[in-house]
Amino acid sequence: MARFATATALASSLAYMLTAGGIAVAQAPAAAQNPAGAKPQAGAKPQERMVVDARELVYDKDNNTVSAVGDVQILYQGRTIEADKVVYDRASKRVIATGNARITETNGTVITGDHFNLTDDFRDGFIDSLRVVNPDKTRFTAPRAERTDGETFIFDKGIYTACEPCKDNPERPPLWQVRSARIIHKKSEQTIYYEDARLEFLGVPMAYIPYMSGPDSTVKRKSGFLSPKFLNTGALGYGVGLPYFLNLAPDYDLTITPTYLSRQGLLGQVEWRQRLVNGAYKIRASGIFQQEQSKFLATPLGAGDKEFRGSIESNGKFYLNPRWSFGWNVAMSTDRWFYKNYRITNESVSSTTYLQESISTVYLNGQSETAWFDMRGYYFQPLTSTDWQKQQPVVLPVIDYDKRVNKPSFLGGELTFNANVTFLHRDATAYQQIPNQNTYLVSGTTSSGTAYSLYDGCAVYQKSTCLVRGLAGNTARATAEVSWRRNFIDPIGQVWTPYASLRADVFSINPSTSGYANANASTIADTSDEMFGRAMPAIGLMYRYPFVAKTSWGTHIIEPVAQIIARPNETSSLRVANEDSQSLVFDDTNLFEWSSKFSGYDRLEGGTRANVGARYTGRFGTDGYANALFGQSYSIGGRNSFARGDLVNTGLDSGLDTTRSDYVARAQISPFKNFVLTGAARLNESTFEAQRIDAGATYTNSIFTATIGYGRYEPQPDLGIPRRREGLSLNGSVMVAQNWRVRAGVLFDLDKYKYDREVWRASYAAGTATIATYPNTSPFQTASTSFGVNYTDECTIFDVSYTQNYADKQVSGTTKDTRTIMFKLELKTLGQITYSQNLGGSSTGDGVN
Repeated sequence: MARFATATALASSLAYMLTAGGIAVAQAPAAAQNPAGAKPQAGAKPQERMVVDARELVYDKDNNTVSAVGDVQILYQGRTIEADKVVYDRASKRVIATGNARITETNGTVITGDHFNLTDDFRDGFIDSLRVVNPDKTRFTAPRAERTDGETFIFDKGIYTACEPCKDNPERPPLWQVRSARIIHKKSEQTIYYEDARLEFLGVPMAYIPYMSGPDSTVKRKSGFLSPKFLNTGALGYGVGLPYFLNLAPDYDLTITPTYLSRQGLLGQVEWRQRLVNGAYKIRASGIFQQEQSKFLATPLGAGDKEFRGSIESNGKFYLNPRWSFGWNVAMSTDRWFYKNYRITNESVSSTTYLQESISTVYLNGQSETAWFDMRGYYFQPLTSTDWQKQQPVVLPVIDYDKRVNKPSFLGGELTFNANVTFLHRDATAYQQIPNQNTYLVSGTTSSGTAYSLYDGCAVYQKSTCLVRGLAGNTARATAEVSWRRNFIDPIGQVWTPYASLRADVFSINPSTSGYANANASTIADTSDEMFGRAMPAIGLMYRYPFVAKTSWGTHIIEPVAQIIARPNETSSLRVANEDSQSLVFDDTNLFEWSSKFSGYDRLEGGTRANVGARYTGRFGTDGYANALFGQSYSIGGRNSFARGDLVNTGLDSGLDTTRSDYVARAQISPFKNFVLTGAARLNESTFEAQRIDAGATYTNSIFTATIGYGRYEPQPDLGIPRRREGLSLNGSVMVAQNWRVRAGVLFDLDKYKYDREVWRASYAAGTATIATYPNTSPFQTASTSFGVNYTDECTIFDVSYTQNYADKQVSGTTKDTRTIMFKLELKTLGQITYSQNLGGSSTGDGVN
């Protein structure tokens, strides 16, 4: 009690002295809330009051000081200062904190040091052995630092890092740090300046930077230079780009990126972004006047005849109200090779093994809980020399509407309304020769002497040897469909689902038979201008009867399924220019499809068809499960739509073109957590020979991941696919150490060896074989490989990868191996560096000499 009374008296004295010094009112803890003599300063705001908490307070009249000793904690203007001892010198109006000194700023920044010498408002002063931890976990350290004006920190021999210290050995250097003669942090500018700095990794200097600056952790947008970009290709030479970001306003900005290329000169890029009240958009433009045009192939294989090359892209999205939005994603370039040649990022580019194209679209979209509307237009720009712009359709508009009514009062179940309108135009008819593509529309030699054959054509334009992928001219179609279905469950658990629908289509076809090779289409298709329609009613019934069994090792559900749908015969299949139904894969996903097994609107399933199968679902323990399906489809009345090929033979070689379809099967098994086996197949209806196989296995945990994929697809000569396709992919990654992960992958072409032998036999028979012996290559021929190493922690991302795609003109469209190494280093808060290098070779169609 005596010690407590003494502390109360000392608290009163310190409060009086601090008040007299003009700081604020001090309040001791516990019972000393309003001690004698501690009268609040007139007009003092609550946030300006000072709260002092300490074991004892000492008033030294001779030295004119007041000291707080033992577990000191002082709260003032949102700041907190903690120390073993705090001394206030009335004469100099300085506060000196020693022993485990610590300041917590209002924004959460924590400043620690051995010795603080501050002004009486804690704003300015000197700090020894400084350590600063910001709210985003970035850190500054320095043997001595000075704070002036309450907002500028000057760190002498300062160190900055975003890495957390090692828990076992805090004195060990972090993964990376910036060591500088002086680090100046100006809060008013939200900028950190580094003078005479060097970047160190694990304490080893790796880069020297005389001067640099960057935003502090409070900045979200600030004008300045961004991380440089590096590139190196045979056609461009060595290049470096230095983006500069202009924060013009809170809602819009501009980024200018000049890139110097040692062979081609200066590439200019500019990007404008703006956010409005109801959306945002951006516009990006690029351009260059080439210095060494000869590094690119001559027309029509490249852009070697162009001095200026460039592109413009834009995308945006705006919300008209919570349900309606419109937007666009458009791109145009002076030539099809520009994006790839100059490594220009284009969000509209869609690439596959064979095709590369830029897809521009503008759209209007609306949706509610039961309805959906979409209207858009498309423009396709091919990005390789093998595709012809004249054969690409301009699709405008495409309108889709879907409305669902749940449990209508007069029917129950679900009532669906569906509509589609499509209009497209192309200048040149697109052909494909079957069973092999050997004829081209354009052949010649470039100005540099390179021979070429481009754009698919046919040797003989007749239905049996030539497909029409798309007619020149205008094609329009309007479709409307209404359908209804409802589930009934009888007393013993059988599920009966009746179905009815009515669909109507109107076509307007105006083919062009002039110019290019358009006139040849008249020997295959009806090229007269015409408008015609078709109607397709349908009624159907599905039956399901699930059987449930519970055993000691799991729960099992076996469900026989039978479905029958009756329709009249499909009409006008050869008059319809099939544009959106060219892809047909018969598998478990569309075995019980109600509307049609065709993928689009142009083709429509007709005749009466029965689909039967069985489903199985099982649960084992807490994590194991399995599901499977096996079924078949039967054409039991009318004409089989899949046996009548249209202008592209869709339906033939599909497994549905016989009275009894091929069998389809699918299974997924997970015997325990993190391990999944999947498989799907289409089996010949008479021999059970596999026509299509997709299989895979995946295992993953925190240390190891592995994926195996296998695919095998038999030839479809009627569709222009004369070869079997078979491949095996292996991919995996493993954590080799904390934060370190190694990954690798390989893709095998399991059918390439057969193709090599077929080519040799044909060459030998013609007397043109380039090798004298029969090729005895391995079935496991590599199509591509990849390898990578990744390091990720709280402050660093490091990734390096190597990929190689092996040359195979028939499979991948390349004549040379493509080897690429990619490097990425990201240092949190400082920026990132990425680099990609092609190690030789080029892919066919990229326009590079």
